[in-house]
Amino acid sequence: MKMTDRDLIKKLQILKDIKPRKDWVVLIKTQILGEEREQFSLIESLRLFFQFKLAKPAFASLIAVFLLFGLFAFAQNSLPGDFLYPIKKIAERGQAVFVSKIDKPQASLNLANKRLEELTKIAETNQVKKLAPAINEFQASVSEAAKNLSRMEATSSDPAAIKKMVEGTKELGGKIQEVKSLGVVIGEEEFDELQGVSDKLEVELLISDLEERTLWTEEQKEILNQMKELVEEGKYSEALVMFNAEFNKPASPEPMEEPIDESEEQIEEPIEKELIEEVTEEPTE
Repeated sequence: MKMTDRDLIKKLQILKDIKPRKDWVVLIKTQILGEEREQFSLIESLRLFFQFKLAKPAFASLIAVFLLFGLFAFAQNSLPGDFLYPIKKIAERGQAVFVSKIDKPQASLNLANKRLEELTKIAETNQVKKLAPAINEFQASVSEAAKNLSRMEATSSDPAAIKKMVEGTKELGGKIQEVKSLGVVIGEEEFDELQGVSDKLEVELLISDLEERTLWTEEQKEILNQMKELVEEGKYSEALVMFNAEFNKPASPEPMEEPIDESEEQIEEPIEKELIEEVTEEPTE
């Protein structure tokens, strides 16, 4: 069908009345002129993504990748109760996949510290509505850390790694007390479980070290046997107290020499001199 001049004019008039979308105009203007524009909110970005997906299916997957990375970046500073917090946890689970079994206990303890930092921030800024989810997230992370730590064995694991975990558990306990001082009520059950596993590893490592030494007295050998019995009964903290009382005593100071009274020497010296002079003095006629 041949288009006449009249038909062409009508189509041009229709095109003249078509106006581009505002968001498309802003985007193109920024690319051409380099002008600053306001950042799109998350909802606006999602809306643009789906509009573009319907219009350009070939580029949808590429844009989805960039959008996903953008969401992860925004979610890093989110707190429990925030809209983006679930995305933050998804990213953390993705990173955990690449952690080896040997490093998993330390990684889980680091995550528990991270959850406690989030809880502290919420408490300090008085975000009351977020306290409950933050406490739940922290307690879940501590429970996971205890489970991973329980898989370590004092006889086969690296002693340095065990000592690091023990110190890390003690530091976490100190931080919990600091958060409690802000008025936050945290259950003790999960951390008590983690502390118990840490004490077990520590005392087993100490017993293994003592068995390789030469114990000098029968009393020390008896104390070592008592520590083993306490470990079998699950009384790890009591075994640690016994170890510290006997094998971790502070070194006793060396006895000090009695001070010499210089005044006595000064008194005795003239007396001795006078006696010598009397003996050596020649008798007079």
